[in-house]
Amino acid sequence: MEAVTSVHDRIASTIEESRYISRDLSWLQFNYRVLDQAKHTERSIFDRLKFLCITASNLDEFCTIRLGSLYNYLDYGKERFDYSGLREEPFRRLLLNAIRNFVQDQNEYYLLKLKPLFQENGFCIRAYADLSVEHTALANHYFSRTIFPMLTPMAFDSYHAFPILKNNRLLFGVVTKVAHDGQQQNRISFIQIPSNIPRFFEIQENGMLVFVPVEDIVRHNIHNLFRNVDIQSVNLFRINRNGDFALDESDDIESNFLEDLKQKLKTRRTGRVVRMEVQGTPDPWMIRLLKIQWDIDDHNIFHIPQQSLLDFGGLNQVVGHKEFKARRTRFPDPIKPLNYPDEESPDLFEVLKHRDILLHHPYNSMDPVLELLEKAADDPLVLSIKITIYRVAKESRVTNALYRAAENGKHVAVLFEVKARFDEENNLREAQRLQKAGCFVIYGVGSLKTHTKLLLIVRKEPDDKVYRYVHLASGNYNETTARLYTDIGLLTTKEIYAHDVSEFFNVITGHSQPSAYRNLITSPRDMRIQLCNLVKREAENARNGLPSGIVIKMNSLQDKEFIDELYAASQAGVPIKLIVRGMCCLRPGRTGLSENIEVISIVGEYLEHSRIYYFHNAGQPKVYIGSADAMVRSFDRRIESLFMLDEEILKKQAMNILRFNLMDNVNAYVMKEDGTYALKESNGEPPFNVHKQFYTVSKETVLNVSLF
Repeated sequence: MEAVTSVHDRIASTIEESRYISRDLSWLQFNYRVLDQAKHTERSIFDRLKFLCITASNLDEFCTIRLGSLYNYLDYGKERFDYSGLREEPFRRLLLNAIRNFVQDQNEYYLLKLKPLFQENGFCIRAYADLSVEHTALANHYFSRTIFPMLTPMAFDSYHAFPILKNNRLLFGVVTKVAHDGQQQNRISFIQIPSNIPRFFEIQENGMLVFVPVEDIVRHNIHNLFRNVDIQSVNLFRINRNGDFALDESDDIESNFLEDLKQKLKTRRTGRVVRMEVQGTPDPWMIRLLKIQWDIDDHNIFHIPQQSLLDFGGLNQVVGHKEFKARRTRFPDPIKPLNYPDEESPDLFEVLKHRDILLHHPYNSMDPVLELLEKAADDPLVLSIKITIYRVAKESRVTNALYRAAENGKHVAVLFEVKARFDEENNLREAQRLQKAGCFVIYGVGSLKTHTKLLLIVRKEPDDKVYRYVHLASGNYNETTARLYTDIGLLTTKEIYAHDVSEFFNVITGHSQPSAYRNLITSPRDMRIQLCNLVKREAENARNGLPSGIVIKMNSLQDKEFIDELYAASQAGVPIKLIVRGMCCLRPGRTGLSENIEVISIVGEYLEHSRIYYFHNAGQPKVYIGSADAMVRSFDRRIESLFMLDEEILKKQAMNILRFNLMDNVNAYVMKEDGTYALKESNGEPPFNVHKQFYTVSKETVLNVSLF
């Protein structure tokens, strides 16, 4: 026992001594903040369940990618040091235990705090065994008519190879006894619950909506698939497989690139098992067999209470049910951007000749961007459209407009990032559709992932004057997520932006290598160096007694070089305020290292997605917005862009976004030195909720902005 305690103490000491916070442990802290949203009692039960669902899908992705990445090192014997200072095997155990604690917290809150509220809100989740005789008959009929024909038992024995069980799917392991050579022997078969049927069977009962888990119906009817066989146990489980595959294509993408990508997508479905969730008390014989088959141990196996649910993501059926539409949060209608014309339907081609428009979504609608693109598709004066696409909506107005533009004879160039994680198949499908319409489609740039968000429309006026209409943004060209994500974008015809964006498109669609951009910072070429230089300048100003300050809003902070420059600037006396939604590997408030650095995270109704970099610059602020976080992947393995705002009113708008985020005392969590977070205290101040306050922003508010 003392030896175990000694190991734990040594690990804790190693983590505490590190200058950095573990990326993966920091991400788990983020998911705790999302889970905290489900605990807000002022929200409806449906909104609280929505956040619980989000934590479940987040965790699936985390295990598939981040835990999968760790196993790439473990399985191939590669050395890996986590930011915490731990080697791969000790970190594996630490991380899986941290995930286990999170899953226990999830289930405990669901069972004790959320499930008891179902009845009073007009619905319940009812076990098959608790159904009335009439409702049992309905469930059985549903099984026999709909589910039974879809199920396929997959045996594993000396005659049958071990089946490939799918990722993130509800699975049954059925242990049976058979006579063999005069002895009774165990056999196992697996059944996958089809993903194209609803998670719950619905029954109306006296104004109450009853949801019966489909796995419960299958469990009680499973004997129909094993006739005249002695069933020993029926075990419900699901698995996460390693989905972190690397793409190492050469600069010249060969013709088989798309086929190669499709094969790697299949690998994600069949990669090694990294986590197994099992409900109730599983059959020990089955567990032993699966441990051997998948090369996992007890750390990988998560036991879910029998009365809980395996995969909270299934609750989306309840959350999104039409019966409860009026009970879900309704978001306010978007407001006009500050510098948007007053008329009802302005001609943006004319408006943008005279003014820039800064859009802050979802408070400002994405419609101006979509309408500009749709108008360009049909406008006979438009010569060409170039765009980078990372993620699009399922029925995308963006790709439909591009398709129409190509059909109308315009030159359309689309850099479609087919490596956008979990959107690969949708992007492949849409890209090939556009290519058939005559668009010039680039399927990414070698091994780099194109994450920048740029649009360039070239229009020739009747007087032969040519205008270049540019959109630069932090968010995807996805009208669905634009209503839920906070993002920032600029519409402009200014030559300084048009020149840079044209040059950048030549880089990513051809082999151009411009010596410099005017207002653009790009990766993988020089973004890290330029951002570090901007931080160094603030440190130099502070040492020389000049005013200084840094405020940055981003999704993630992980790059060591950039973090080290922030530490150095803090030690030089620069006040630094960071707004980092997700993982943050910087350790704030440590004496002698980072006492001038504060970190907050905003987590609430909207997903914070905008990136804004502010440098005080001795009273002449430099403000950049764009697509890039301060991560190794953003600086080295992605095509990213940040662009400097040159107009004073636009700078002030971006600065006000930062100011409001720093003022928030409803959605803000303060990061502590040890990497944990606490809800920001209001200290007697009235509630200030950025996700509401941005709907009330006026020009007067913006003009008076000051960050230091």
